Amino acid sequence: MKIAIVLLAVPFSLIGAFWLIYLLGYNLSVAVWVGIIALAGVDAETGVVMLLYLDQAYDKFLKQGRMASMHDLQEAVEEGAVKRIRPKMMTVLAILLGLLPIMWGHGAGADVMKRIAAPMVGGVVTSFALELLVYPVIFVIWKWHREVKPALADARA
Repeated sequence: MKIAIVLLAVPFSLIGAFWLIYLLGYNLSVAVWVGIIALAGVDAETGVVMLLYLDQAYDKFLKQGRMASMHDLQEAVEEGAVKRIRPKMMTVLAILLGLLPIMWGHGAGADVMKRIAAPMVGGVVTSFALELLVYPVIFVIWKWHREVKPALADARA
């Protein structure tokens, strides 16, 4: 299940990538696909790190005996997600600050480079929002139904 959650980062980013490609009027070319492949790699990495932060917060609460309700699970996930905001924002800003000059560039090779940079610029913007908003919700649903709820049922029996 963790693999499926990590791979959700890719569609999150593809939404923004394809929107920006469409808005700029670019056709799907080899250069655009190179940008999409690079974006998929970055997003898989950030998805793994987000899941790691959520897992660490969950394990911390579990070890402290603070996993007795849905509220406890939500608190744990909130703590993990909040710790991930600054590193994710730094990643997004570094990518944007590095690629926006390419998007504004002119001259030899600029047309190809713009098509490589466009999917990454659009993708990191949407993945930033979606990974911080949707990932924690999916994680809560998964952990609640797979681990917390069955453990609470066993404890009551």
